[in-house]
Amino acid sequence: MRFSFWPAPSQPFDDVLELATHVEATGWDGIWYADHFMPNAEDTSTPWPEAWITLAALGARVPRVRLGTLVAGNTYRHPAVLAKMATTLDHITDGRVVLGLGSGWQENEHQQYGIPFYTVSERLKRLDEACQVIRALFSEEKSSFDGVYYQLDKASLEPKPVQKPMPLLIGGGGERVTLKITAKYADEWNVWGTVDTLRHKMRILDQHCADVGRDPESIKRTAVALLFMSEDEAFLEKMRSANLQQAAIIGTPAEVRDIAAEYEAAGVDELIVPDFTLGPKAQKIATLDTFIRDVAGR
Repeated sequence: MRFSFWPAPSQPFDDVLELATHVEATGWDGIWYADHFMPNAEDTSTPWPEAWITLAALGARVPRVRLGTLVAGNTYRHPAVLAKMATTLDHITDGRVVLGLGSGWQENEHQQYGIPFYTVSERLKRLDEACQVIRALFSEEKSSFDGVYYQLDKASLEPKPVQKPMPLLIGGGGERVTLKITAKYADEWNVWGTVDTLRHKMRILDQHCADVGRDPESIKRTAVALLFMSEDEAFLEKMRSANLQQAAIIGTPAEVRDIAAEYEAAGVDELIVPDFTLGPKAQKIATLDTFIRDVAGR
């Protein structure tokens, strides 16, 4: 199983670069970055750098690890433009990019920047067409597409990605539509969730694969959960009893190792650890080092 790192976007770039350089040197497999323009909060004054520019800067300076968006909002950019951006980064990094894509969900950035938000159904229909556009541009010499939302007219995308194919990851757990889009187009899939959530969602994804004639084993499964890892039992008990709004992994390093093994046994190919709950930078580094050594066994 791969283990990857997700730095919070609110950090200064120098700190993100230091953390990324450190996790690369200590054996982590990937670095993911959220594609948003501001916090999902009433106060949006927190500094919040743009994802693809940040990944390009990391990709040019941090070797080996995979880099991807978790996930790019389809509403923000025409999919042909996004395909060009991802391909350019794939060349900068010599083939280490994952194009993570989702339908878009954060309303405040749409409202503030005047980006149409549409309905949930409309956003998902656009995501379906966007996947077709991106797939065509990655593989065809000239691509034409006449969709409801997107059109291509003998469009070229040169150079093509270094990777053949560049992985397309779909993010989201919507069982009727998002997982069906995943079954049709994705190389990889991501969702926030506990082990039980992943098992449930993967059964539904497998059924969608069967419905569209796709081998479910051809889609890599990735999971995200907050991490609370400590030897302080009082702290751990407090977090276990807290009403957390996101899936979380809570325990001592030995307990976290067992939980990670449960994710792997459930069929998860990559576990992604955000640093949102890991404290100041020095504490983050110490926790990340404990994780990669005592949980991942590296």
